[in-house]
Amino acid sequence: MSNLLDFEKPIAELEAKLKEMQTMAEDNDVDIHEAIISLEKKIDELKVNTFKNLTRWQRVQLSRHPDRPYTLDYIYEITSDFIELHGDRNVKDDKAMVGGLGTIDGKTFMLIGQQKGRNTKQRQMRNFGMSNPSGYRKALRLMKLAEKFGKPIVCLIDTPGAYPGIEAEQRGQAEAIARNLKEMFMLKVPVICIIIGEGASGGALGIAIGDRVLMLENTWYSVISPESCSSILWRNWDQKEQAAEALKPTAEDMKKAKLIDGIIEEPMGGAHNDFKFITAKVKDVILKETAKLEKLSPEKRIEKRIDKFGSMGVFVE
Repeated sequence: MSNLLDFEKPIAELEAKLKEMQTMAEDNDVDIHEAIISLEKKIDELKVNTFKNLTRWQRVQLSRHPDRPYTLDYIYEITSDFIELHGDRNVKDDKAMVGGLGTIDGKTFMLIGQQKGRNTKQRQMRNFGMSNPSGYRKALRLMKLAEKFGKPIVCLIDTPGAYPGIEAEQRGQAEAIARNLKEMFMLKVPVICIIIGEGASGGALGIAIGDRVLMLENTWYSVISPESCSSILWRNWDQKEQAAEALKPTAEDMKKAKLIDGIIEEPMGGAHNDFKFITAKVKDVILKETAKLEKLSPEKRIEKRIDKFGSMGVFVE
């Protein structure tokens, strides 16, 4: 109950009332079966109406839900023997970026992604999912390793942005991200990128150049967050909902703009409501898309990858 979002509270209140009625019926041997069925129907209708008509800002909120699965949750669930690899072989091991080799249904993949923390200590260790240059350089090192051994790459994106601190800039944050963009275009192995939460700015794009770029249903992908956009345009965060509407950052918006290749359906109420459902969906998509991409030659994949991103933003008046 403590992690409820504002628009989830009316549903939670009815569910609490339903539980009270069920307890009353059991304890007092009272026949209120019809009232319980009626309330269950009302709850189901409210859930459908709420989650099928979410505003863009509400989807942004849902993408940040504290109970939502993070990168390592997906990796440990869909792989049988994940081995995490550490360090950029230059400065340090960035805990905000994780990656390693794992087997999915007998096939080895290189899995890379941003990792957030569940509590205060973890969030500090993971730097709230905001990578330093070392994180992007580690990711590129792992991608090159995958290419060397002919292993497909899966990138799971969930970040509020690359870390904007002075130290990050001194160590070449922009250069690290730019190099990743260049190198990812030329990778000879299949690359699948999935936005599982927040996809903010270059921090997300630094590991999001792929043959297939997909988004979970309740995620967002944009050059800037609604709050930051509001603070720049209106000098405060009060207009974040208006900013979200203008930015059009949701999966549906991105698909219409042809900036992503597909949307992965989430369970009712968000990915955190049925972990087994969403991980099975993600696993299935990874295996199916990889099978399709492996039918193409490396040269053809690279050509199509470049053409896809090169055609973005082109329009005719």
